[in-house]
Amino acid sequence: MALVTGAARGIGAAAVRALCAKGYRVVAVDGCAGDGPKRPAGVGYALATKGELEELAGDHPDAVVPYVADVRDPDALAEAAALAVARFGRLDAVVAAAAVIVGGRPLWETPVAHVHTLWEIDVLGVWNTAAACVPHLLDGPEPGGCRFVAVASAAGSHGLLRLSAYTMAKHAVVGLVRGLAADLVGTGVTAVAVSPGSTRTPMLSATADLYALDTMDAFASSQLLRRLIDPAEIAATIAFCCSPEGGVLNGSVVSADGGFTP
Repeated sequence: MALVTGAARGIGAAAVRALCAKGYRVVAVDGCAGDGPKRPAGVGYALATKGELEELAGDHPDAVVPYVADVRDPDALAEAAALAVARFGRLDAVVAAAAVIVGGRPLWETPVAHVHTLWEIDVLGVWNTAAACVPHLLDGPEPGGCRFVAVASAAGSHGLLRLSAYTMAKHAVVGLVRGLAADLVGTGVTAVAVSPGSTRTPMLSATADLYALDTMDAFASSQLLRRLIDPAEIAATIAFCCSPEGGVLNGSVVSADGGFTP
């Protein structure tokens, strides 16, 4: 059984679908801030909505439980993890996919509030998810098959123009996963980061806006595939990382980036 954050759309929603196809039942978590006042500082695009989360759950009525929670709230994530165990009896896989994009300025012109947004959601959101969920993985009937997967980014390996804070945050996600994998030595539970390249999501569209590009398809030229990646392709990689066979990737950064070259 699984828990996925950032689940209402994009890579998170695709991960939910991929896990359901593998027979998982999923607690799908999203902050569902939409374009309302709960959007964090610097986020200039509409985030996912409760309607999108409920639609995803409606597509999988016997397998997906929607849960609205902000990954910045450790107590809310603890409640979501407890719900997964109460509803399904166990927790076997966790996918921390919640993230936002903020940027468009060089480091020295970036407001500190925007840095805090990225740190609190893209980094501490992963930390909070792990802190809430890993104890349930360890306490489950088969910890040797349990997996924690964090969605990082090609920005976790490269420096991206006018995205210094985002680059910092995604590098931190990679470090978090490596540290978590070290802490899990001998338990059977594993941790891995998946780093997508330019993937056709609302967040990539927002990134195109930061660069004043007419379309997100312009990012295809930065990948050896010479096309954007589909969220389902990243989700398939995530699903493998969640599988028993995925244990061999423990502590790794899986570069699902289509040959990203900034």
